[in-house]
Parts: sequence; C-alpha cells; structure tokens
Amino acid sequence: MTQTQSKGSLLFIIGITLVATLGGLLFGYDTAVISGATEALKVFFVTPLESDSALALQVLGEYKIIISLCFIIVSSLVSSFMFRMYGKQKGIIYSALIVLIGAVIWYTQFWVSVNELTENTLNSINGFTISSAIIGCVIGGSICGSISQKLGRKRGLILAAVLFTISAVGSSIPEILNFFGTSTISAFIFYRIIGGIGVGIASMLSPMYIAEIAPAKYRGTLVSANQFAIVFGMLVVYFVNYAISQTGDINWLNETGWRYMFASETIPAILFLVMLYFVPESPRYLIMKSREKEAEGILNKIVGTSKASQLLAEIKESLKENNAPWLSFGGLIIVIGILLSVFQQFVGINVVLYYAAEIFRNMGNDTDSSLLQTILVGAINLIFTVLAIFTVDKFGRKPLMIIGGVGMGICMFALGTAFYMDQLGLVALFAMLGYVAFFAMSWGPVTWVLLSEIFPNSIRSAMSLAVAAQWMANMAVSWTFPMMNDNSWLTGMFNHGFSYWIYGAMGILSALFVWKIVPETKGRSLEDMQKLWKK
Repeated sequence: MTQTQSKGSLLFIIGITLVATLGGLLFGYDTAVISGATEALKVFFVTPLESDSALALQVLGEYKIIISLCFIIVSSLVSSFMFRMYGKQKGIIYSALIVLIGAVIWYTQFWVSVNELTENTLNSINGFTISSAIIGCVIGGSICGSISQKLGRKRGLILAAVLFTISAVGSSIPEILNFFGTSTISAFIFYRIIGGIGVGIASMLSPMYIAEIAPAKYRGTLVSANQFAIVFGMLVVYFVNYAISQTGDINWLNETGWRYMFASETIPAILFLVMLYFVPESPRYLIMKSREKEAEGILNKIVGTSKASQLLAEIKESLKENNAPWLSFGGLIIVIGILLSVFQQFVGINVVLYYAAEIFRNMGNDTDSSLLQTILVGAINLIFTVLAIFTVDKFGRKPLMIIGGVGMGICMFALGTAFYMDQLGLVALFAMLGYVAFFAMSWGPVTWVLLSEIFPNSIRSAMSLAVAAQWMANMAVSWTFPMMNDNSWLTGMFNHGFSYWIYGAMGILSALFVWKIVPETKGRSLEDMQKLWKK
C-alpha cells in the first residue's frame, strides 16, 4: 500500500468510526440526562403520591404490573441464553430453575410486600422511575445479538436511532403521548424503556461495528473512541442541564424544565439517524451473508488492495463455524465476558453519573451548584478517557484495568468515610473526582475494548449475553442506591457512607479478577483470538 493509500484508508476508517460513535454519544447523553432531572422527577411524579391516595393506589397497582412484566421479559431473555449455551435439553432444565428461583424472589420480596406506600416503597418507585431505561437496556442488550445477525450492524444502529428519537419526545411530554390509559408516571416509564432498548442495542453494536472495521493496530484506540463519545455526550448534557436550570426558578424546573432536558435528545438522535445512511456495512457481516464482493470493496478501503484478499480469506475461515454454540470455546470466555460487564457496574459508576447532582446536594450544595459541579465530573471523565485512548494500545488492557480498579476502590472508601465522618469538604470532592478519573482511564473504555475483542467471530453474538449482564448489574446498582442512600436506618448508622464502601470493595475485587483471569488482547487480530480460545 502506498503512503497516499494508507492515509486515505485511515481517513476512511476514522470517518466511519466517528459516525458509529454517535451511538455512543447518544448512549452517554441518555445516561446523563437523568442526572439533572432526578430531583424534578421525584417532585413531579413521586411526591404527589403522599397526598393523593387515589393516585397512589393506581400507581402502586401499575408499578406492580410493570415490574411483573419486566420480570417475565427478562426471565424469557435469560432463558433464551441458556438454550444458546447448553442446547435444548439442558436449556429447558436451567431455564426452569432460573424462572423458579426468580419467581420465588419476585413473589416473596416484591408482590406480597409492596401493598402500601411505605418509605421503602416510595424510594423503590423513585429509584425505578429514574433507572427504568435500564430495563430497556437489558432488553436491547439481550436481543442485539440476534439483531446484529439478522439486520446487520448498520441497520441495527438505525433501529437504535429511531428508538432514541421516540423516547426523547415521549419522555418529555408523557401525559400528551399517553395512549395507554395509565397514570403519567407509567407512560413516562414506558418511553424511558423504549429509549433504553435503543441504548442497549447501540451499546453493543457501536463498539462491535468499530472493532470489525478497524485494523488490529488501531482497534484499541478506535473502540475507545466510542467511550470518548459516551463521556462527551455526558459532558454536553451536563451543560445542557445547567443551562436549562438557569432559565427559571426551582418550581419551573420541577414542573417544566426537566421536559426540555429529555426533549434535547432529539437533536443528536436525528443527526445519528441521518449520518448512518452514509456508512458501509461491516465487512465481517457481509461475508457472513455471502456478500463477498461488497466486503472485499470495503476491505480494500480499510487495509489496501494488497492485504484485502488475505484478510478476506482469514475472515471466511473464522466464519466457517458461524453461529456456533456459545460454549464452543468453553465456559471461561462467557464467564470473563459477564464478569467484566458486572464489575464495570458494581464499582458504582452509574450511581455517580445518575445521582451526581444528588450526591453534591447531600454534601450541602443547592441545585444550581450541584448541577454546575456535575459539569466538573463530566470534564474529568472526558479528560481521562482521552488518556485511556492514547495509552490502551501502548500499555495494554490489563495494566489499565488493574490500576483503575485499585484506584476506584481507594477513592470510594475515602468518599464513604467522608460521608460517615461528616467531613464533606474538599476531601469528599477530590475522592469523587479521583474515582471518576480512575474509571475513565480504565474500566470505562477498556471494558468495551475487551468485550469487542475476546469473542471469536463464530460466537460473536455471545457478546449480547455480556451486554445484557452489564445492564442487569446497572439496573441493580441504580435501583438499590436510593433505597440504601435514603433509608432512615442506614442514614442514621452510616450518614450516607454505607453504599460507597460497598462500591469500594467491588473496585478491589475487579482488579484481582483482571489480574488473575482476563487475558491480554493488545495487538491481536479478531481471528487470533479465535486461535487463543481454541488452545
């Protein structure tokens, strides 16, 4: 390949990567938009339940039905994973066990216990309203493996962009677009779940698409660019939230301002939808569908005509077992994928991202100051994500993950201790910002790099299991945080510090897990990973 061809290929790769990362930007935008609206949503949707018994009764009934439907959907999706891993006979047995255990937990811990509006029930409804999009993320993450196989990477991302747009409009005016005959809070939750499905699809397909387009020597950097887009989207929405909060007083924000926060998502969603029409399909997907001439044309632009034929042959060889059983390479790869995802959430990052403003309010700041400080969180997140982008292909994946896990653990222990001792000054602020920095340079971007690299082509759709596990863990953390943080007994005992100590312990465990079990993928092609797991 000549120097001119090489430069042209790199520009082509960068161009289509930038479009794909708009999926990450929307992922980040949707994740962070809720942070500026947490208090407003509580005041608008949850607080009125305390004084309106008829509305409270209706919402409580709908809440139980919504959670039950979510349980059925998630159980069905998890059962489908069992069939993909173990086949029909064992799949039936394992699925039945999962459904039975889940049904017992659902009935004893939820259905019979949630019958009146206690403090815990109100906190649970508030937590679910804020984190309801994550149920959609679980669904989207679970089905995106099938979508990537049937629709392809590009059309799957187009579907995600459409769902983003519907959610943005519906979430901002749920009472107007309430076609279900339910309470407004239930309509809001429905549209948030729709948006979550789009996030779940994009969260897998954006890094997968980039990984399949990028040459091995650039892959870590380019897949990390997706995480850069995620945190850039967060930073943008922090500014948007702050600007909206300055438009009126606190009453206006609680009644109307939060609607503009959600509606603002339509702008990047429509931009993403339009730009996707100008990018090609993944060559690996095209080869999978026997569209080899199209794939070769794209590979010529990516690696040059001299290398395209060889890469085409390697991809075809790796896809001979396309759609193979997920345990074809043993169970360890599945366990690693799931635990990478679960640890990324159990370290507590989305507590910081969803509830940053509330955490700052707990430190004694007013609403305007807390929203302004979330911009600082977003800036630190962005700066250290850039650091990861420039170091992930130089130092490797494992060193960054281990350093990040230990650093997050120390910072979370420090933040929890600051709350416990009621020393909420600069120590608490620096602990929180240090935590964000360590996450941004490690578990934020590098987890997605590893997930996009470790699964061989023939079981590539198994990545959807890891993505679904990530969103389930996200849901568990985001839903339980208000229940722990606002619980009167825990607050009296630990002064809001309890949950942060738990996340600190998870940070240390995550570092040990990577050190002992996760393989290094730096410099390996996707086809090399297939050979590694076969050994």
